Amino acid sequence: MTNTFLITFIFALMLGCNDTGIVEPTQPNSQPTPTDTTFYRAVDLSFQPEANDWQTNYYDAAGNQIEVIPFFADHGVNLVRLRLWYAPEDGYCNLSKTIEMAKECKQSGMNVLLCIQYSDTWADPGNQSPPLAWQNLDLDAMKDSVYAYTRNVMLAFKSNDIMPAIVQIGNETNSGFLWDHGRVGGSFDDNWNNYIALIARASTAIRDVDADGKVKIMMHYAGLEGAEWYFGKLAQNSVDYNYIGISYYAIWHGKSLDYLKTVLSSLASTYKRKVFLNETAYPWTLEWNDWTNNPWGENSQLISAYPATPEGQKAYLQEIKDIMTGFDKGLGFCYWAPDWVAFKGSEATDGSTWENATLFDFDNKALPAFDVFAP
Repeated sequence: MTNTFLITFIFALMLGCNDTGIVEPTQPNSQPTPTDTTFYRAVDLSFQPEANDWQTNYYDAAGNQIEVIPFFADHGVNLVRLRLWYAPEDGYCNLSKTIEMAKECKQSGMNVLLCIQYSDTWADPGNQSPPLAWQNLDLDAMKDSVYAYTRNVMLAFKSNDIMPAIVQIGNETNSGFLWDHGRVGGSFDDNWNNYIALIARASTAIRDVDADGKVKIMMHYAGLEGAEWYFGKLAQNSVDYNYIGISYYAIWHGKSLDYLKTVLSSLASTYKRKVFLNETAYPWTLEWNDWTNNPWGENSQLISAYPATPEGQKAYLQEIKDIMTGFDKGLGFCYWAPDWVAFKGSEATDGSTWENATLFDFDNKALPAFDVFAP
């Protein structure tokens, strides 16, 4: 790719990202400034724009209708995780909608963890497809695109006075991201230099916009097995990041909370970084409320000490909180998709896979686990 074409490409990319309805900066808001001692009690509310478009109503435990975002803030949530996709087909989780969500969260006094997934759709250990617009780029053009896009995202947040407290480079990047240029592990285990180079362009863009160094960078791994290997590779390559993020679900990552604690403590001690439980959840029932298959449906999938009941869910989340407060480098925890109720209707086959693991019952009433978010 010639330099002239590359410059033109990057300029077009940045113009495209600006075509998002971004408005002038808002007035200063009341979210607290994070400190080195902040403990985050977080939730991922990325489904809220879609739920709102379906005119979904939520209620407190007594049956009074609530506004979802202020309700979480009032119950002690101090950080909201939001996923960002490049050009999603349905328009949800794009830049403009994510900025609007971030504004609402900040106005309710909560900070934001921005999860940039560098994809048009779900990114996880088994799927790290680059945006469709980037799929024919060579490695050098991909690196330039990562920098330009990340910088433009950060500038958009900065211009709206909603800078995130944390930015996550990729999502559950056990096998890298932006396949195959940034793919690692297995037959791609000799590809770390390319993956590291792509991460470096993202982190440089974040640092260039956030000159004061207030925004922290997180790298995110799904599960416990292999986490030492992954973060060891980052250490060997001197990757610029601040926090370790881990996903943990008992159904996929083992049922021993003692082992969870051991791994998290070891990561913090070995790599001298705070550790955040970036995703977790637990069912409050094994029933369902639409015709979309859920992961949880059998007692064999549960931790025996925590039944699939509202009180069992609360006890599980309390134990997670206790684990994260139990060592000095525990940064906090994030409950994934607590609001993803069956808002498309009870017979939807493309609805929620999560309605029995949300923090609302099948009448959309708040469950007892909300108590755990109290400071």
